[in-house]
Amino acid sequence: MKQFRSRLTVMLAAVSFAALAQAPKTTAVSASSDQPVTVSPVTAKEQTPPPASGTAAGVPIDPNRYVIGAEDSLQVTVWKEPTLSGTIPVRPDGMISLVLVGDLRAAGLTPMALSADIGQRLKKFIQDPVVTVVVLGVNSQRIFAVGEVNKVGPMMLTPGMSPLQAIVSAGGLTPFANSKRIYILRTVAGKEQKIPFNYKTALKGDNQGVSLLPGDTIVVP
Repeated sequence: MKQFRSRLTVMLAAVSFAALAQAPKTTAVSASSDQPVTVSPVTAKEQTPPPASGTAAGVPIDPNRYVIGAEDSLQVTVWKEPTLSGTIPVRPDGMISLVLVGDLRAAGLTPMALSADIGQRLKKFIQDPVVTVVVLGVNSQRIFAVGEVNKVGPMMLTPGMSPLQAIVSAGGLTPFANSKRIYILRTVAGKEQKIPFNYKTALKGDNQGVSLLPGDTIVVP
């Protein structure tokens, strides 16, 4: 009877060992340690191109509407072509220079339009190029405030900005400002124009038909 029980115990142990040997492994041993580590599957995903967007002075730039100007700073990215990508300044003549493409006009175009133009030119060298243009620095859309304002210097010209809003952005008038003699200096065809601006009338809601343009200087005596 004892011999029968011993044989039965050995048979059960053998069956259990065989079952364990056939079971799938769920752990692996680290090469640097004897501790088991969990192995998780890795799924590779195709990266996607960055969006063509940007901000300047905290103001979002619409790539479909913003018009690039001279001295702006652009980030041109050609998807999967790092040698063709980089930060590019717009020259005073409105042109930029790109590898393979050469010189092309950027001023007067929106970032989306420039992306399409660059992509079209690169088709001679690359199959289905994907190009994005992001405005990193807005230096063309600037106006200036001088005189009796709290913050003298350049500021970004936002769409539809009025002289009154520009003065507010400059920190408002100082106690010594002469609000009756404020004017806007504007250069047209190499000649300076002096456009009067009535600050008190503007406070009442009348913009006096004065619209700011890039390069304008608001002078507060």
